[in-house]
Amino acid sequence: MDIMDIKTAQYFKSPETGENSCIGLTFNNSDDVAAVPLDPNNSDYKRILKQVEAGTLTIKDAEWW
Repeated sequence: MDIMDIKTAQYFKSPETGENSCIGLTFNNSDDVAAVPLDPNNSDYKRILKQVEAGTLTIKDAEWW
């Protein structure tokens, strides 16, 4: 299984709908950041869900500032 080297994962809400719209990611050993849409056909989203299911990743709830 291809595992992404994710440091943190957190939901982000759409300002228009107030619903979760993507997952923001930071990575170990990298300054890269990414936003992955909550699309069941997206390969990165599928890999994130596999890590959550395996218990190796937790997605933090969205925060409002």
